[in-house]
Amino acid sequence: MDNLHIFLGATVADAATRPLHWVYDPKKLKKYIQGKKEIVFLKKNRSPFYNIKTGNVSGYNDVGQVMFKTLLSSKKKSDVIKNFKKNVIKNFGPGSNYWKNLKLRKKYKKVKWKKPMNGPWIHQNILETIQNIKSKKIITGGTKVNESDGYCAALPYFLFNDKEKELKKVIKSVANSRINEKYALSKLKIIELANKKDRNPVQSFVKKYKKNKYFKDVITNIKKVLRLKKQNHTMTVKKFGKACSYPGTFMGSIHAIITSNSYKSAITKTIKAGGCNCSRANFVGAYFAALKPESIPSHWIRRTLPAKNILKYINS
Repeated sequence: MDNLHIFLGATVADAATRPLHWVYDPKKLKKYIQGKKEIVFLKKNRSPFYNIKTGNVSGYNDVGQVMFKTLLSSKKKSDVIKNFKKNVIKNFGPGSNYWKNLKLRKKYKKVKWKKPMNGPWIHQNILETIQNIKSKKIITGGTKVNESDGYCAALPYFLFNDKEKELKKVIKSVANSRINEKYALSKLKIIELANKKDRNPVQSFVKKYKKNKYFKDVITNIKKVLRLKKQNHTMTVKKFGKACSYPGTFMGSIHAIITSNSYKSAITKTIKAGGCNCSRANFVGAYFAALKPESIPSHWIRRTLPAKNILKYINS
């Protein structure tokens, strides 16, 4: 796999952001980061919903880690998706820490949420995926939500095989809707342009696909973001939606990309905007790593627990 620095960029960004994942209250967020030189890798978890060790990644990037490990262990190209599904069940399904927390989460739903659960949080798309794999469905992805799990699964695969037909299969194996598919593909195409050192990857994507019906909504939404280039990032993310869903999560990410000139400033800005910052960070981090591989701060890489395994293959 070439260009693994791109996946490293997404992984580091997710881990850096994770202790402040899903903080929707701007007053609380302001209090947590006030007076801090760096707001990445906070030692104390501030996510109101779940608590994992700082340096670990959210459930979004973890889907990508499962795909990365699957690619490394699969002997045949044709077996990757089949093996990936098996590994999704191993990593997220019965017996895993993700699954153990599911019962607790159901209990929490009936009472006022007072403190975060210990351990990771399984996403709706992955929950449905596990059920669909067990039911032997051909297309196994979740259909109830439009979130970044499909993109996160496809990112390492894209560095191994960038054929659109295959990428769509990977996306739909965990997130099966047209919205999930086209926004995930759009992210990958913008990252590809950045990796080719295009001078303006977002504008070039718009120019290249402006007459393509499939990407019509994506182009319309990018144009809305471009018109707000001079607006405050946190306010713009609030306008488009701080939650995990497309198109808001995509639009917020695009705004971070077009208003930042470095990996570090873009991720810091993404964290400050609050809400589902991890889903946005996975795209923003990959983009800036593609544009400037050396721009990922080395002390951030050292603090990212899954980075060791990726670096092993970058350096080999």
